[in-house]
Amino acid sequence: MPEPKVASFPAIRGALKFYQIASIITGVMLLLLLTEMVLKYTPIHLELFAGGSGGPLWFAGVLAGPDCQWWSLFAPMTNSCEMTSLGDGFNISLFILVAHGWFYVAYLFACFRMWSLMRWPFPRFILLALGGVIPLLSFFMEAIVAREVKTYLATREAAEASATAPEGVR
Repeated sequence: MPEPKVASFPAIRGALKFYQIASIITGVMLLLLLTEMVLKYTPIHLELFAGGSGGPLWFAGVLAGPDCQWWSLFAPMTNSCEMTSLGDGFNISLFILVAHGWFYVAYLFACFRMWSLMRWPFPRFILLALGGVIPLLSFFMEAIVAREVKTYLATREAAEASATAPEGVR
C-alpha cells in the first residue's frame, strides 16, 4: 500500500479529530439505542417519552400484538409483530433510533475520510464501519486508531526532518 504524503498530514489530523468525535457520539447513541430496544422488545415493553400526560420524562407501555413472539427482537422480518405505543408526547425512543441512524452516516463519512487519507486496505474500512453497529466497538476503535495515527505521523515527521537536515546537524 502506498503511504500518505507528508503534505496530507494536516488533513489527516483534522480527519482524526472528526473521526474521534463521530465515533464517541455514535458509540453513545448505539448504547442508548440498545437500551431502548431492550426496553421495548423484551417483556418489559416500555418506551421513553418527554412531555404529554405522564409529565416531563416518563415511560409508557407498549402493547405487543397477537402475532408477536418472544423471538421478535431477533428476527423481526419473520413475523407480522405490531407494537403499539401507549404514550403521548415526544417519543424519545424513536428520536434515539433516528438520531443514531444520522450520526452513523456522519460516522461512516469520518471512517471513509480517515481510511482514504491513511491509505489503509479495504478490510480496515469495514472494521471501522462496524464500530457504529457493534456496541462498544467504536470506543475501542477510536482509541486504537488515534494512537496508531498519532504514532505514525510522529514517526514519519521525525524521519522527514532527519532526512532533510544538513549532514553536519544529524
